[in-house]
Amino acid sequence: MRAGYTRAEMRALLISTYELGRQPWGLASPAAWLRQAGWQVQCVDLTKDRLRGDAIAGAALIGFHLPMHTATRLAAPVIAKARELNPSARLCAYGLYAPLNLEWLRSVGIDDILGGEFEEELTSIAREMAAGSPTRGAEPRVPNSGRDTQIPRIHFLVPDRRDLPALDRYAMLHMPDGTSRIVGSTEASRGCKHLCRHCPIVPVYEGQFRIVAPDVVLADIDAQVAAGAQHITFGDPDFFNGPTHALRIVDALHAAHPSVTYDVTIKIEHLLKYPALLDRLRDTGCLFVTSAVESVDDVALGRLDKGHTRSDFIEAVARCRACGLTLVPTFVAFQPWLTLAGYCDLLDTIEGLDLVDHIAPIQLAIRLLIPQGSKVMELEDVRAIVEGFDPITLTYRWSHPDPRVDALQREIAALVGVRVAGDRRAVFEEISALAHERAGVPRLAPVPSARPMAAASRVPYLSEPWYCCAEPNPDEVMLV
Repeated sequence: MRAGYTRAEMRALLISTYELGRQPWGLASPAAWLRQAGWQVQCVDLTKDRLRGDAIAGAALIGFHLPMHTATRLAAPVIAKARELNPSARLCAYGLYAPLNLEWLRSVGIDDILGGEFEEELTSIAREMAAGSPTRGAEPRVPNSGRDTQIPRIHFLVPDRRDLPALDRYAMLHMPDGTSRIVGSTEASRGCKHLCRHCPIVPVYEGQFRIVAPDVVLADIDAQVAAGAQHITFGDPDFFNGPTHALRIVDALHAAHPSVTYDVTIKIEHLLKYPALLDRLRDTGCLFVTSAVESVDDVALGRLDKGHTRSDFIEAVARCRACGLTLVPTFVAFQPWLTLAGYCDLLDTIEGLDLVDHIAPIQLAIRLLIPQGSKVMELEDVRAIVEGFDPITLTYRWSHPDPRVDALQREIAALVGVRVAGDRRAVFEEISALAHERAGVPRLAPVPSARPMAAASRVPYLSEPWYCCAEPNPDEVMLV
């Protein structure tokens, strides 16, 4: 046990390995808390900057933000490097995928493991260290691992982004007229009220969600607009988990910055439940709504407990289009209930609804990801095809009952993996031709677009694709 740390020794290093092309909230938020507690904090986003050995060696506390499966896998060699270069440092892993990978993180030398609401607990660790608590060897803290039934409510601070890379180094918004906009990002809430079986949020939050106070969200937006942001991405899992809270924020955003646009993520069932609010989104500057549709097959949707049907999805497309909002569907295209003909139906439906431009091609290659704690493992037909947990990929490996489906997925992943930013229509044509050939299903004649060709070829989109409950294998696709 140390007697404590001097002010000069109270240095923390916060590391992000991947956060969807956004300036990491997962660094900026805890940085504000630790700095308020008297610590010197260095934030390093490894998608933009190199991690220097002296930064590791000089830190008493090193935190790794793990919001996604991809980020967790990319963190493995960095954790090993940190433990090698600074064996006395206290290593913490925090974020959604930290409690899901508890045993693995313990095995690679992480001392403390924090879940979704991590800022207060991380700051408590820092204060204990400064007061002379042991720097290593304590039982890992897992406040949100499933043993607790209540997620803590914390009073968020305004994120401190002072030493993060400039916003213009991150994903840009491409507009239909060919111009680009600088993008900022923030969070108005965490967690989710819903219990979709495949979602990694569910085993951590178990149907709970927590709001960030509007003044904190708006102050964060103000700071990013001052730093050049022209568009804001809200990272909430579902912006309409708390619609009153959400609308209060976008109304204030539009009043303060009328030229700033934004995008949000909303479940299909909420788009149908709150139709009157779609106009409100449009009128306050919302350019597009992302929704995790996952499948157009009702059997698969039921197994995933998504809460919507194929016809609901089609209705949501119509409603968004009628009010001038771009709907951006995402998919878990390959899952155990898919057939070759069903995959062709997915492509034909996308084409028939005139959504080809709305969908990043990588979405059509994504395969169901089954991490530790996934509720998908409750399904008997899933357990029957699972081959065991793989500590390298940090997933349960599974094989489709029809080997041709897995073969098609590999072909499509290879096709789009080197063309993540390629022309969406051209890549879609190749995918559709390949899938229909493999399935022996004739391709339907393309449905003419209801919009002029010049408009049909472009919709607003971010330069880095968005992922939800499943992600591409980082071995197949270059993400960062």
